[in-house]
Amino acid sequence: MRLGVIDIGSNTVHLLVVDAHPGAQPLPAFSHKTELRLSESLESDGRVSDATADRLVAFIRECLDVAEDQGVSDLFAFATSALRESPNGEAIIERVRTETGVELEALSGADEARMTFLAVRRWFGWSSGRLLVVDIGGGSLELASGLDEEPDVALSLPLGAGRLTRERLPGDPPTEAAARELRSHVRSSLAEQVRPLLTSGSPDRAVGTSKTMRSLARIAGAAPRADGPFVPRTLSRDDLHAIVARVGLLDTAARSQLPGVSEGRARQLYAGALVAEAALDLLQVEQLDICPWALREGLILRRLDHLTS
Repeated sequence: MRLGVIDIGSNTVHLLVVDAHPGAQPLPAFSHKTELRLSESLESDGRVSDATADRLVAFIRECLDVAEDQGVSDLFAFATSALRESPNGEAIIERVRTETGVELEALSGADEARMTFLAVRRWFGWSSGRLLVVDIGGGSLELASGLDEEPDVALSLPLGAGRLTRERLPGDPPTEAAARELRSHVRSSLAEQVRPLLTSGSPDRAVGTSKTMRSLARIAGAAPRADGPFVPRTLSRDDLHAIVARVGLLDTAARSQLPGVSEGRARQLYAGALVAEAALDLLQVEQLDICPWALREGLILRRLDHLTS
């Protein structure tokens, strides 16, 4: 069968079409996306603007046409923190249902962590033992740890790269004082929450997912995306210390020239690097293996499990 998933994130809205068969790896067949930048187009009270909601509904209609053209037999959609936390998020979800027929699910932060963990477990397999997963999104940071497909610990913190840049990192490049204040905020916020992860057992494998992590690994010398998903890619604490020192001095235009950094995500790269550095330091992890699968793939895998059970 062909499955389609519409992922409404803080930065992009993405339709991914996969060829899916019981017991087989879901294979990407087609991708259609736009940079809606939901989290950056909020009103002063946190509401999604009418203009942005109009663009979202219009793009979902596009996705429906694309899904039909691609022979999708099962389509589902989900949204993460930007829509989940908006005061008019529920109204927009209802508007999407009424005007497009798409039932849009707003995932909780814990569910984001759980589904990302599932994707990482399936990618690396049981031989990886206890996993620790670090996922930096635009609006939130997800952390999970466990031995099974369901993590023992699943946390979501409001430490997304886009959110922190928008709320706490003015200037381009940011001032030294703003950067220092953000670093302190990230570390104190994370320190309050990491105890369950530290007491759940030392990980046999620590993993990073998300576009932010992939970009940071690429800057550190990891293979480009064109080399395929099966090339091992890593990101170390030493890499992150060097990247933080370097990127904090660059403006958005200069960051966008770094390998693996898109123009649309360049501004939030520094905040993402500070979060990644803090996570490795406080979780006492020396290196992350980079996983090409994350939340979207986890939801596809769970959907397949339900459809074939």
